[in-house]
This record gives sequence, structure tokens and C-alpha cells, in this order.
Amino acid sequence: MLASCIPRAVTPPLDPGAPTATPAPAAPQSAIQAGLRAGPAVASLITPAKAAAALAAFRISCPSVTEREDVSGLTSPGDWRPACEAASSWPEANAAAFFAAHFDAAEVGGGTSFATGYFEPEILGSRTRLPGYEVPVYRKPPDLVEQDQATAEATGTPRRGRMVDGAIAPYFERSEIEAGALAGRALEIAWAADEIDFFFLQIQGSGRLRLPDGGVMRIGYAGQNGRDYVGIGKLMKDRGLLGPGQTSMQGIVAWLRANPEEGRAIMRENKSYIFFQELTGAGPLGALGRPVTSQVTVAADPRFVPLGAPVFLQLDRPEANGLWIAQDTGGAIKGANRFDTFWGAGDYAATTAGGMSARGRAYVLLPKGSLARLGTRGASAVKR
Repeated sequence: MLASCIPRAVTPPLDPGAPTATPAPAAPQSAIQAGLRAGPAVASLITPAKAAAALAAFRISCPSVTEREDVSGLTSPGDWRPACEAASSWPEANAAAFFAAHFDAAEVGGGTSFATGYFEPEILGSRTRLPGYEVPVYRKPPDLVEQDQATAEATGTPRRGRMVDGAIAPYFERSEIEAGALAGRALEIAWAADEIDFFFLQIQGSGRLRLPDGGVMRIGYAGQNGRDYVGIGKLMKDRGLLGPGQTSMQGIVAWLRANPEEGRAIMRENKSYIFFQELTGAGPLGALGRPVTSQVTVAADPRFVPLGAPVFLQLDRPEANGLWIAQDTGGAIKGANRFDTFWGAGDYAATTAGGMSARGRAYVLLPKGSLARLGTRGASAVKR
């Protein structure tokens, strides 16, 4: 079609006397852009209650934080080495003193925090397809390719996708996969008994399959299809499908079971799809590739919180207050001071995580010297 044949909208001449709209400022994309403020003395924050468990979890992260790049720009691998060396032999009975000696507290942005919860669910599953076990649990497909963010932005192609005609195109979305896009390729590592249970296990990112013989198969995150995560709870609330007291995970599940066809359509509006691997060692594994710890690990956005960093939360839910270690990430965990607290497995974990919605303040603990160095950069680094 010739370009001259395309109808065009007629733009009226600009009235010089009319007010012009001011574009909304772009959301910060890193901790440096959000700005930092030095926080209170760490010794005034830390209590012995969770310090010992946090120190043990911090040790688990050390082999990663002393080697990997910190995409938040707040630290370098060398910043973590003194704390990690000290942690290796520091007595857990005096763990609070460890954090006071090796870290400074900082607020990212305004420090106002929102925290939810996640857990390791246990659902019915089978290693082989059996009557009553019909929901496939897929491993990461070999045709799922990934590229770095800079290349994706430069080429205008997805960060994760599949090769089509020599270019990376979006990978199959949830509805396509559930309709059979991956069937017949021997990608199934197990079969779940219930599509709703499996949907929420995907949201958690790891879980346990209770096998017909009473055994347990543990599965963990292996990859994601590159599609955006859509939280169906907010979607259902915005549509008036959930009444007061129904916005917890338990309330959402009850509505989905009461409305199976509508529920399936709503779940498919979350186009994100998670692929799994069997876990045979310690786990579940977080974003650092290391085991996470119940009631100590927190998921964060790595653009704003260095993975492996201690985080102190002061929230309106007392069970979520205290010291956590940022060892994981999540599709819905985006932005400064957005956290997802990990509660382990079992009924208590499911109830607590499913109803967790807490607000307050957050302090990121950075290795001694990091804040001082950031302050020399100028820009919007450290404010005191």
C-alpha cells in the first residue's frame, strides 16, 4: 500500500495560550537514580532475635556476592570480601555485632516499603502421566533463547524468546503452552494433578510434588518464557470479582474453583510461564543459585538492592519485621523498596505468605565504605 493512501488524523494548530501537559518523569531504573540517604546506625536496628539466622544465610550468599556483578551499581565484589571473610568464623551468638561492625544502613529513594510473602507449596504430582495427573510440568525448552538487556533494547527484540526467521521473537505465552505448543517434545519432568495448584506453584517459583507412592519430588525454577507477569489478584479486584476479605491467595483460589471456566481465562491473562528442574540437593534455590532460608530470605529487585545484601524491614506486620537477606527475585517484585518475604513450606508458611501485605520502611545494609565511595560520585547518590 502506498503511504499516501493511509488516512491520517488531522492535528489542530497549537494554541500558544493553552497550557501544555508536562510529561510524567520516568520512573527510576536503578538505586543510583532513585537516590540514597544514609540511614541510622546499624546497631540501633539489629536485635539478636533474627541476627543469627541472618548471619547463617549471609554466609550462603558470600561465594556469589564476592564474584558476581551487582547490577544496582551500589557495590563491587571487593566490597563484600571483608564482611564475608569475617562471617566465616563469626560466632552466631554475637551475630548482631557482626552486622553493626561490617555494614552501614541506607534508604533507597524515600525508603517507603511494601512487602508481600511467598512460600514453597506442596501439591499432588507424579513423575509419569497417570489418570488424574494431567497437567504437564515442563523443563526449560532448548529453543528458548536469551540475550542481554542492552542487546534486546538495541534491536527491539525480546530478552527471552525463540528464533523465527533469524530473529528473536516472543516465546509462546501461557495460553499457547497450555493449549499444547510444547506437547510431544519430551519436555515433561512431571505431571501435576490440579491446574490451579500448579498455577500458584509457578508464581512461587519452586515447590514440592507429593507423589502417589508418598514420596516427594522437589522442583525449582529453571527459566521463564519472557512474557510479562500479571498479578491476577489485582486484576480480579479491579473487575469487582473479589469482595472484602477475598484478596488473599486463599480467597483468590476459592473464587477460581467456584468459577472454573472464567478462572481458567483469568489465569491465562498472566502470560508468564515458568519452567522447572528437579532439585536433588539443598533448596529451594534463589536467584543467586543458592538455597534460600525460611523467614530470612527476601526477594528484591536487583536494580535497587544488591543480591546478597542484608535488608532491615520496619513494617506494620510484626512477623515480617527485622533482618532479612536479599537472595531472590520475582516477576512481580519491581522497583525500590518492594520486597517478597519467604516463609518456607507447610500450612503456617502458606497462610502467612498468602495473607502478607505489609507497609513501612526499609533499610538496605551495604558493606562499610560503599556509601562513602558513592558519595564521591556526585549525581544523586548519598544524602545525609
